[in-house]
Amino acid sequence: MNEIGILLTPERGRRRLDAMTTLASDSCFPRDFQGYGPNPPDPKWPGGAKLALSFVLNYEEGGENTILNGDAGSEIYLHEIPGGTPRKGIRDISTESQFDYGARAGVWRVLRLFAEKRMKLTVYGVGRALQLNPGAAKAFVEAGHEVACHGWRWIDYQQVDEATERAHIAQCVETITQLTGKPPVGWYTGRISQQTRRLVHEHGGFLYDSDSYDDDLPHYVTVADAPRLVIPYTLDANDMKFAVAPGFASTEAFEKYLIDAIDLLRAEGETAPKMMSIGLHCRMVGRPARAMALKRVLDHVAACGDVWVATREEIARHWLNTHPPMGK
Repeated sequence: MNEIGILLTPERGRRRLDAMTTLASDSCFPRDFQGYGPNPPDPKWPGGAKLALSFVLNYEEGGENTILNGDAGSEIYLHEIPGGTPRKGIRDISTESQFDYGARAGVWRVLRLFAEKRMKLTVYGVGRALQLNPGAAKAFVEAGHEVACHGWRWIDYQQVDEATERAHIAQCVETITQLTGKPPVGWYTGRISQQTRRLVHEHGGFLYDSDSYDDDLPHYVTVADAPRLVIPYTLDANDMKFAVAPGFASTEAFEKYLIDAIDLLRAEGETAPKMMSIGLHCRMVGRPARAMALKRVLDHVAACGDVWVATREEIARHWLNTHPPMGK
């Protein structure tokens, strides 16, 4: 008999020992499935808000794959005709012009909408893209928006060597600092490598990173034996779904999806307030029909009265003050 009264045959004993060994090894499994569990902390959002809402405008135009940036081929991701095969060794001028729309027209339309509602957002700024359009960087600052780092280039860093990625992090920080007059305090790569979070931590100077989609509240992770604040981002409440499948088939679907998420989280906020992110792209939501759907979402948020629209920097500073890491 074992300790709970089950007769163990040699074979059953071996299976039980194997299971116990697996459980022991899983204690070092490098993923957290527990999180806050059924009892998340009260974020104590300012003004008693039931929801902290973070709008993010991704500014990437000019930082994408193109031989103009020394890449092997053209961009195939997140534009009006996504997918296919990149053009190798030559420019894809049609695709480039779709990105150009975001810089020439889309960004200004989005900024006007947020100015009308007097709402602030966080810009995920690709260093190379902002370098090519310093007027946009100036406009973000003058409007009071946060400019966070979105990598030096808008590329997949999974196969980029560590030395290059480290240099790109430094280059992005330096460029944004020069263009905005303020060092960025937030980081989001998106298509990260295995070492991205560690390299961002080693560079220093950041309050948070957002390379995670794992929760409805900020939380801490340990990097190099130190706490790192994570402000989770989103890929579902995101206009990128117009360019990936399955995605939004209409502006009405986009609008309803966002409003449903906002209203559910507001309802949960009666007892357990949460945070929500909405991801936007100049070349996507900056198109007139999608911008109209965004306008209706902003109208809805403005009418709620219990939503704190905040930059990610504001959310990070609030969380660090209200729920500092253990030992601080």
